[in-house]
Amino acid sequence: MSRLRRYTWWTVIAGGTVAALGTVADLFAHDRGVLQSVLLASAVAVVIVQHTRYMRQAMIGLGRGDGPPWEHAATFAVALVAWAVTSGTGGFMPAWAILPALVVAHVGAILPSRSRWPVVTVMAVLSIAVGGLFGGDDAGPAMLMAGVMVVALVVADLAQLWIWDMAVQQEQSRKTAEALAVAEERLRFAADLHDIQGHHLQAIALKGELAQRLIGRDDDLARQHAGEVAELARTALKETREVVQGYRRASLGTEIANAVGVLRAAGIETTVEGDAAGVPPPLQPLFGALVREGTTNVLRHSRARRCHVLIDVVEGQVCVRLRNDGVPADFARADDAGAGLAGLRERFATVGGRVDGGPLDPEGFELVGKAGMGR
Repeated sequence: MSRLRRYTWWTVIAGGTVAALGTVADLFAHDRGVLQSVLLASAVAVVIVQHTRYMRQAMIGLGRGDGPPWEHAATFAVALVAWAVTSGTGGFMPAWAILPALVVAHVGAILPSRSRWPVVTVMAVLSIAVGGLFGGDDAGPAMLMAGVMVVALVVADLAQLWIWDMAVQQEQSRKTAEALAVAEERLRFAADLHDIQGHHLQAIALKGELAQRLIGRDDDLARQHAGEVAELARTALKETREVVQGYRRASLGTEIANAVGVLRAAGIETTVEGDAAGVPPPLQPLFGALVREGTTNVLRHSRARRCHVLIDVVEGQVCVRLRNDGVPADFARADDAGAGLAGLRERFATVGGRVDGGPLDPEGFELVGKAGMGR
């Protein structure tokens, strides 16, 4: 997104401004007098300021549909007058055609979609008509070139902003998919806990009430029910621990399946190479944690479009690699990412393994875990 943001800025905002500066060269090339030159230079400045202001608002999602109509009309009038004056006094028409084109572009950028193209079409036609009206009989080729420049600049700017809007919407959809995937996993875990604890807690409550009522009437039976309450509590605790351990110590195949689902839901093309079943069972939870941590880092600290998981098992030695094409610029500064990798390195070190992570050339990031039963 950062590269697309810079590209959009330079092509839509800065690019139009630089193009408008061609009018300055035309001012120096023709002697129009001090007053007219100052007024024309002021017109150029007004158009550039307004264009930069509204195109920036369109990029960051502010000001869509905003702006007083009279302000846009006044800016457009200034641009048309400047073009008319220069066209009638021997100026280079294509250079000055940039001014009304910039106004048409930023007005089209902030208008609602339902009224954008009708307004843009009327303004573009009016711009070309003004140039033709004041350009004289011998201005045919220059007028044609100016008209093409008006249409091309407006269409190019609006198309680039549309691409930017689509990219922003895709990024928002990706973040929403990530949040939904996390919420779904939390709901699944909560449902497992509810299924296990709900039954046991209900039984504990009933047995406890029964034991309380039997105190003083049948103490032996009360003690029996109290013992059953304790046993139910121990069973509930044991099964809860099993759920948590199963959640944390899922097999490598399960973790890879979960990772593929989450990454694809986030719009990241994910492929898997190798057989997770070939990893020795004692190492499955360890490499499952590696895949889980790598998936989290891809979602949080990169802008990846593709991710590849490679599983390689040779004579009991296991190597699992997670590669993505998004360079995580803030990965080294992310405290949660550093803590996660540090924890993984400690766990791998206990079995003689290691974890490495770093950028790829020319772009991307790779997380590698290695361990073996005989190490």
